[in-house]
Amino acid sequence: MFRNFLSVGGLTALSRLTGFGRDLMIGAVMGVGPLADAFVVALRLPNQFRAIFGEGAFNSAYVPTYSRVLAAQGHDAANRLASRVFTLLLVSQIVLLALAMVYTDTLVALIAPGFSEHPEKFALAVGMTRITFPYLAFITLATLHSGTLNANGYFSAAAFAPVLLNLFVAGFLAVAFAFPNAGVAASWGVLVSGVAQLALLMVEARRRGVLERLAVPRLDADVKQFFAALGPAVIGSAGQQIAILADTIFASLLPNDANSSMYYAERLYQLPLGVIGVAAGTVLLPEMSRRLAVGDARGAASAQNRTIALTFALAAPFLVAFLILPDETMRGAFLRGAFTAQAARGSAAVLAAYGLGLAPMVLIRSAVASFQSRGDTTTPMMCFFAGLAVNLALKYVLYQPMGPAGLAFATAIGAWINFALLILFGLRRRWFAPDARLIENVAIAAFAVGAAALAAPFCFLGAEHALGRLPLLRNELDIVVAGLLVFVVYAVVYVLGVRAFGRSVRKQLF
Repeated sequence: MFRNFLSVGGLTALSRLTGFGRDLMIGAVMGVGPLADAFVVALRLPNQFRAIFGEGAFNSAYVPTYSRVLAAQGHDAANRLASRVFTLLLVSQIVLLALAMVYTDTLVALIAPGFSEHPEKFALAVGMTRITFPYLAFITLATLHSGTLNANGYFSAAAFAPVLLNLFVAGFLAVAFAFPNAGVAASWGVLVSGVAQLALLMVEARRRGVLERLAVPRLDADVKQFFAALGPAVIGSAGQQIAILADTIFASLLPNDANSSMYYAERLYQLPLGVIGVAAGTVLLPEMSRRLAVGDARGAASAQNRTIALTFALAAPFLVAFLILPDETMRGAFLRGAFTAQAARGSAAVLAAYGLGLAPMVLIRSAVASFQSRGDTTTPMMCFFAGLAVNLALKYVLYQPMGPAGLAFATAIGAWINFALLILFGLRRRWFAPDARLIENVAIAAFAVGAAALAAPFCFLGAEHALGRLPLLRNELDIVVAGLLVFVVYAVVYVLGVRAFGRSVRKQLF
């Protein structure tokens, strides 16, 4: 499992790094303003539907069901299940796409009501959404292939596929002069990347002998079990997208740069979530599902503890960048071209607010696995909606006095409530069994990140002084050097802590 974690984490890191490069190009070419705001909305619409009907809900219901059928009935039965689900998914996406193309104006008006006061921005968003929305159909079908491959122990192709989105968007931005504007160019890059991702995963599934085919849908016991788990998962994923949608709605009612300010901060915030949190959940869910399918509850608990320990240890250093050096981080990442110092300050406040919720957000996927691996998608849904209620209430209260940072702060508080409830219910049902080694590891990582936070301002001042005379790339190198110094402090304190506690933490991690 640890090898798979590293494989998925490494490829996901590549995805996030290329995504970061893509966002650098978007920031330099579009900056903040009407064009960037319109593109953010055009990209968010298909992504929100994908998260509801695709990877968010789908994998949580499909992977445990497929794993159970594979373990109990064999490859042929699992392939029949996959083919029937594939056919149903294809039909649903065709219907959804047709409706979206007809009612694009309405969708944009719903997700960004403030745009109606700016006809040019509204028209840009509608035009770009009509280009990006078909991406949803391709990426949702690709998600099915990813789930099948993951359930069979093949992770690399699915983890690499998102890199294609970044490469194609960056490639189309490079030739933006051939399009009406950079937003339209990037939108076409999104669509073409969906085709490429689906093709890649279909080829890999065929090579591994698990490619789904069109089949007459039948509501047998396995398909019924899948839908029984999918219903609560869709509701839960829809709720998560309601929170994101609320951000877009409230931000559209704020000054012009609110949506894009949140977008750039969110892209940095998503680095640890995507590289570490998603990689952990991607590997842990099929691992726990397989172990529980053969009655190995102790092995499933051990896999979960190891994953949580490693996830927290790897994510902890990002807290320093987000909470102690947010302005320096945003300037180092995006301050160039159309992205100004003022834009960096606005996004830095959002990044710091997001950072308050980093710990629960990066661990939620691992906590949810306690329930999803047992076919329970209802409890995670209820936990999420409890957090969502507080999240939405805080957004309404804070969006005017605090602006985009208030929306991000509400997201952080909602994440803490969601995570705390998942842990509480997991403990009560004895589906989550933390041991002493896990607690020791979390304590060591927390102490190490505290030491790194104290050292961070001094590390940045030292880097700034040493590189102050550089004529180029000063902001970028300041934060890179400071970040490396902070990480060294964290790593040294962490290693000393591990040695002090002895073998127990090392066994927990490895």
